[in-house]
Amino acid sequence: MVRNEQPSREATACQANITFAIKAEVRDLGAETFAFDAHKTMYGGKHIGKGDRIFVFASENEGGPGLIAHGVVTSVKAIGKKRGITRQTPRVSITVRRTAVAKRRLRRSELKPFRDWNDGRPETELNFKFYRQATNKIVAISDEAAAFLGEFF
Repeated sequence: MVRNEQPSREATACQANITFAIKAEVRDLGAETFAFDAHKTMYGGKHIGKGDRIFVFASENEGGPGLIAHGVVTSVKAIGKKRGITRQTPRVSITVRRTAVAKRRLRRSELKPFRDWNDGRPETELNFKFYRQATNKIVAISDEAAAFLGEFF
């Protein structure tokens, strides 16, 4: 199911084994470990924790190829809000240990046709969360989206 809004804290806290995805600049596509500093979180991404599964997309905004890896979060540090700014997107720094390399690429061009925000497709969920606003971010994804991404490994 595509969520047009971030789930409530209570709903997210009650879910076990949440899977996440990150779209970020990745300089070394073959790295065993990725470090992402002060990254925006949206759509439940602020609930990421050590041990969580995560799919890594090398941002095409910075010349990356899209989906590149699957991994496990090895550390998380919440970034404090800046004083004097009323609306701030929560940010976290994370480290990810790569557990698999994508065998097939998944890019924005493959997800772009999926625009019916209410069709319930995993492709649509990923298009909505990553490309409706093209900023780099960490997001929580549904079990269906995680299973879909798993097919690329």
